[in-house]
Amino acid sequence: MPASRMQQTVALGTEFWSDSCALPELAEAIGHGASGATSNPVIVGAAVSADPAKWLPVLQRLLREHPADTEDDAAWRLIEAVAKEAAALLAPLYDRTGGRQGYLSVQVSPKLYRSTERMIAHGLSLAALAPNIALKCPSTKEGIAAMEELTARGINVNATVSFTVSQALATAEALERGIDRALREGFSRERLHPYVTIMVGRVDDHMKRVAERDSVPLEPGCLDWAGIAVFKKAHQLFLQRRFRSTLLSAAYRHSLHWSELIGEGVIQSIPYAWWKQFNGSDLTPRQTLTVPVAPGVVETLHHKLPDFRRAYDEEGMRPEAFAAYGASVHTLRQFLGGNQQLVEWVRDQML
Repeated sequence: MPASRMQQTVALGTEFWSDSCALPELAEAIGHGASGATSNPVIVGAAVSADPAKWLPVLQRLLREHPADTEDDAAWRLIEAVAKEAAALLAPLYDRTGGRQGYLSVQVSPKLYRSTERMIAHGLSLAALAPNIALKCPSTKEGIAAMEELTARGINVNATVSFTVSQALATAEALERGIDRALREGFSRERLHPYVTIMVGRVDDHMKRVAERDSVPLEPGCLDWAGIAVFKKAHQLFLQRRFRSTLLSAAYRHSLHWSELIGEGVIQSIPYAWWKQFNGSDLTPRQTLTVPVAPGVVETLHHKLPDFRRAYDEEGMRPEAFAAYGASVHTLRQFLGGNQQLVEWVRDQML
């Protein structure tokens, strides 16, 4: 048997990604079987602030080379520099697997979430950083259209700001159209690997906020199954409909987000502190992905929380409503805030 819990998880068919682009953390994750990584302005900001000795000289060089840059320009050059180095760590795996694994997800600016055209333009720019870049766009109506177009141009994408079965299905259907268009243009199917994220922990967070706001009485622990139930439902439908994109779970809050989503054909993108905790646990991984959540738990959530029904039901929301869903609003605000924090850090260095 593989030595570590994460290596055992990979042996059971689940891809393990590092939900961090900090170079030491990513290198350690690769040593335990990680085959990809994710980033966004929040994650990059954490990586940069955790290692100023590495990244401050990089920023200072960029500022010297581009003296007319605004602080926003400089922040994005720094994000691109971090992405290039993280992608380089994954490049040997990308080469060894013929482009099947080894991707770094890089998010388009969260400020562009209302504009399909501007997300496409920024995505094309970011995709040019390295061959093993996958572009992250939000699963809003505008973001889904951007991901379809990027896929049609042969660029791999990873849907983010995604919490519901209806979002996952709408995104996967758009990606199917994008894949078909790409194949007609002569792109290789072996190099097309679109991903659809469900932020399972942020589903739980949202249900907990709603339950507290509305004073909904629930058994202890019940809400910890909300994101897992949504992910398992989406996985079942992805199999039935033979979608060619891969489901990815993210935003970890507790061990069930790891132990209950192990199985073939999905990805777990896990933050450094969480996978280290899982790796040191005495829980032996087993295939749990297709094991249903207890019906009573799903029925309780479905009955008591309208927002869970919107997340769990196939037609819980139309694309026009995705951006206004509570978890989407909360996450977009956090991403925009994280982007601003990075800009402010860059501003401090500029001044």
